[in-house]
Amino acid sequence: MAARRSAAVWRALTRPARWAALAAGGLPILAFPALNLEFLGWCGLVPGMLIIRAAPGAREAAVRGWWLGAGFLLAAMYWLLPNIGPALLLVAAVLGALWTGFGVAIWALLHGRPGARSALAALLVVPSYWLLTEWARSWQGFGGPWAVLGTSQWQHPAVLGLASVGGVWLVTFALVAANTGIVILIAAARLSVRLLGAAALAVALAAGPVIFALTAAVPPARQVTVALVQPGIQHIRHPQEGASQRLSGGLRARHPDLIVWGESSVGTDIERDRALFGQLKALSARTGAQILLNQDATLPGRGQSKVALLIGPAGIDGSYTKTRLVPFGEYIPFRFMLSWLTSVSKAAPSNMLPGDGAHLIQATDRAGRPLPLGVLICFESAFPDMSRVDADLGAQLIVYQTSDSTFQLSWAPAQHASLGAVRAAETGRPVVQAALTGDTVAFDARGRLLARMTASQRGVSVVRLGLPPAGTRTPYDRLGDVVPWVATGVALLAGASWIVRVRRPRRGQVPFEDNPPGARSVSVVGADPPPEKGAPG
Repeated sequence: MAARRSAAVWRALTRPARWAALAAGGLPILAFPALNLEFLGWCGLVPGMLIIRAAPGAREAAVRGWWLGAGFLLAAMYWLLPNIGPALLLVAAVLGALWTGFGVAIWALLHGRPGARSALAALLVVPSYWLLTEWARSWQGFGGPWAVLGTSQWQHPAVLGLASVGGVWLVTFALVAANTGIVILIAAARLSVRLLGAAALAVALAAGPVIFALTAAVPPARQVTVALVQPGIQHIRHPQEGASQRLSGGLRARHPDLIVWGESSVGTDIERDRALFGQLKALSARTGAQILLNQDATLPGRGQSKVALLIGPAGIDGSYTKTRLVPFGEYIPFRFMLSWLTSVSKAAPSNMLPGDGAHLIQATDRAGRPLPLGVLICFESAFPDMSRVDADLGAQLIVYQTSDSTFQLSWAPAQHASLGAVRAAETGRPVVQAALTGDTVAFDARGRLLARMTASQRGVSVVRLGLPPAGTRTPYDRLGDVVPWVATGVALLAGASWIVRVRRPRRGQVPFEDNPPGARSVSVVGADPPPEKGAPG
């Protein structure tokens, strides 16, 4: 029995088509920063879909979809390898299973020579299954929404017109629909069906720009000046606060309304460090602006947390504690089972304490007018719902604080910074991100890049931002995650329909998924039933 199982595993691991699917899964990742080959978002899934489509049966298509998903995740999160070591393979293997439905959907609707009905169904069902996969793995318990396909279009504000209506999810749907249209163009035999695929591709490409053109930008209610401080990696004692203070000290002449420091810019509890607290209050008074810093400290009796603090001349004017922590970096999921990872990687030695959810920090500008801020920390920029909640609460500016020093030489900082463009388009608010080290960026309310400092730079970026009127809401703000909910419904209905069809054999035929190539179903009309067990043959 053991030898038979080993042989089965060996056969599974030596199938070239599965390795090809694994490699094809990594191709769309080239559309993301730092390479920014964003056109691959529109066609990069095609090789993998063709490999799945050619599977001999639904079971093999599901397996190829699994391998494609694992390849996608390995390429998307390769930069985590030094930190979590072999756990990355485990994460890819487990979460890759989410793509099995995507694989079956492709095979069921596009194998052979698809007709018009199958092609039309594929244009709805295949993107829905991919979207369901992205939405499922976006749950914090699965690690969060890193490398959602729609974010690959961050540098095209016209395409992000889709995000203002349906969030990043609608951008993803359009991208997968375009890839599906290309597969139909390749696979269909009839000209009319190929024209259907071409039309779907054209609609997917044009949808975002059309929405962008038809939705006029909301005129800003007022302007604010924000200074983003990026000290870079320091190699001295207490580097964060010292470098950030020095860079902020000369900002008085620039008349900022707000000064933003990066994540972990203060490494002590400032309420217990009275000297540092006094310096920060004096700096705020001297520059005429409140300072939004980030404290990474272990508080007595409470453990370690990351807290955004708004400091004014009188002291602390507001705070927010990071709620959604980085898996393995700030906590280990199922630590009772996976604590061994700390001995073979740089995974978190202990779990940080999360906050209690998104809420606004009420700042004021130089003129004393209210400046409601939606403040989120680092990894939280990946979650569309958090910035949307802040926008619904009345935030006029979304602020992210980050520190990507661990991943400075990887693609992660550039990809992290690109998320701000999508969040701006979704919420209709300008977005800024201040990095301790990494990429510091600013985007206007439609996702257009206004300023950027890369991970190799250090200094201060001062940007002028137009704030929307209070109460401004995009369709996505009002509708929420209706797109992934609809996609989930489509996927469930399609799956149920397919199961019913498979379980209802055609009269007089025995269906068998894995018939040898060229074999046909065998007619048994009028044949005697097989003898019952124990009956004489």
